[in-house]
Amino acid sequence: MQNPATPTLSRRRMLAATAALGASALPVLAQSKVVLRISSPAVPEDWHAKMWTVFKDNLEKSTPGEFDVQINLNASLFKQGAESAAMARGNLELSTLSSFDMAKFVPAFSVFTAGYMVRDPAQQQKIFQGPIGAEMFKLVSEKMDVTPLATAYLGTRQLNLREVRNVKTPADLKGVKLRMPGSKEWLFLGEALGATATPLAFGEVYLGLKTGTIDGQDNPLPSVRAAKFYEVTKQIVLTSHLVDSLFIAISNKSLAAMTPAQRQKVTAAAQAAAAYNNENRIKEEAQIVEFFRKEGLQITTPDLDAFHKSVQQSYQNSDYAKAWPAGLVERINAVR
Repeated sequence: MQNPATPTLSRRRMLAATAALGASALPVLAQSKVVLRISSPAVPEDWHAKMWTVFKDNLEKSTPGEFDVQINLNASLFKQGAESAAMARGNLELSTLSSFDMAKFVPAFSVFTAGYMVRDPAQQQKIFQGPIGAEMFKLVSEKMDVTPLATAYLGTRQLNLREVRNVKTPADLKGVKLRMPGSKEWLFLGEALGATATPLAFGEVYLGLKTGTIDGQDNPLPSVRAAKFYEVTKQIVLTSHLVDSLFIAISNKSLAAMTPAQRQKVTAAAQAAAAYNNENRIKEEAQIVEFFRKEGLQITTPDLDAFHKSVQQSYQNSDYAKAWPAGLVERINAVR
């Protein structure tokens, strides 16, 4: 008589089949995570690179095991400037986009590429967290197939020169080959500052400064330190010409594939990452000038009124201003 505790042949076969099915299901379960590939040109030492780790950690805490967040820095996945097209195609889930990236597709966004338009980081956050930001982000989503989730303060951009010059007004920058990213909006800003705008990828700037291919570059000071541009330059000119933003953005295709709860968690993680970046970048900016002095760089301040008037006039006389919705500049100025 068979022991009741001993499985029959058919039961053993059923148990084996179930075990095999369970084993084969494990890879399926592992693959069910939502993959979020991130592409950034940022160097690892910069706050807007470190913020992606905050994003990843925040998402893992709020939704354990649901997402596979893959961070790619140094433009190792997509070249700087190619991220928006990759997201629109569905080849990339997340990246940071600049106002300049968005202005290519949403001309009204070029208002935020204009020098001396936004006063400070506090106003920047109020603008993009309020009605103006909601309107602009809706246009971006419709035109670019990506959705901005949070606004990161990239810093206030300053000039960084290879050789010391007496810079008081934009006229003093005549003939200076000033590196700018390659879009026409960036190049216009460089020309508005009085320089000869020279397109060059961020990853090539250090060597360009070292060899003299370019005479200078403009970036927020934390980025200058993170990329070690101070090693190959001699002067910082505190023009404060642009309160710069980076927008954490996600592909609409990726967003549409998520549950409402997942979308909410991803948005919350993006906002936490931006807040981390903003807090640390503002703190660093307040202390960083002394670092550059100790490194031997000359720190000078030009006639800011002269720069402000000249740059604003360049924009007012340009085609960019024609694309700005009526009353938008006044609405921006009214945000306090």
